Amino acid sequence: MRLATFIVDRRERLGVVDSEGRLVIDLVAAEKSAARREKRPVATCFSDMLALLEAGSRGMAAARRTARTTWKRLGMGAMADGKMVFEVRRVKLAAPVPRPRKVFCLAGNYRDHIEEGGDKFQVQDAQTPRVFMKPPSTTVIGSNDAIRIPPVARAIDWEGELAVVIGRRAKGVTARQALRYVAGYPVMNDVSERKLQIRKRTKSRPKDEWFDWLNGKWLDTFAPQGPWIVTADEIRNPQTLEITTRVNGKSKQHNSTAQMLYPVAETIAYIAKIITLEPGDLISTGTVYGVGAASGTFMK
Repeated sequence: MRLATFIVDRRERLGVVDSEGRLVIDLVAAEKSAARREKRPVATCFSDMLALLEAGSRGMAAARRTARTTWKRLGMGAMADGKMVFEVRRVKLAAPVPRPRKVFCLAGNYRDHIEEGGDKFQVQDAQTPRVFMKPPSTTVIGSNDAIRIPPVARAIDWEGELAVVIGRRAKGVTARQALRYVAGYPVMNDVSERKLQIRKRTKSRPKDEWFDWLNGKWLDTFAPQGPWIVTADEIRNPQTLEITTRVNGKSKQHNSTAQMLYPVAETIAYIAKIITLEPGDLISTGTVYGVGAASGTFMK
């Protein structure tokens, strides 16, 4: 199932996208229609993505039932009606989770990315994941929204990554248990300002440069996500996926998630030792070889 947040007539809606990425159904409208026909109570967990995720397995089962019933009733060659079913190309796709509680990211989760920056791979790189956070309310945007480049920015880079949406409250879980807490997977661009310097310094120390790097991750609109969430039942093993990033249609990054130093399950278990993960939290799992900084090429 492909879950999306989309906007029609300035109103945010929760939807399910068909397998071709052509049509999206409004879950609230579809559920009301199905409940009337089936003479049953209306499921109340489709107001937005967080409400659906907080409803847990019950909510996901209700979404699948409503989507399955709707697609079956519409049949082959289904058409948009502008009320319950819409063409994806004619709606605005927002970030799948527009208001996540937390956004975690990983730095240096692929050996080839570590080495392309000029660093030598060291044993510590495979011992402790490097987790940082982005402000969720100001960085998260939809996959087709504009990335805003502020006056302080000089080198805006792309980082295509697999992201993870948490579907259940998790604290102290093991890596073996961790994937049970995943609702699904979108894509994220961990946009990064590589040469951020808000004020001039007499001389930069390593800790000064580290905070410049970290602050360069926090700029507004620097976490585009989407276009939708593919639910975990369709991706049983997140370590068998291909990642490709294109800039102006030209391929810049490509690798397999099999090359992660810290697989999704291990990453979730590590973070859950530090902080409680909640439904709707996002984890972006690190980028692969091919960022712009390696060639001195940046986004305009």
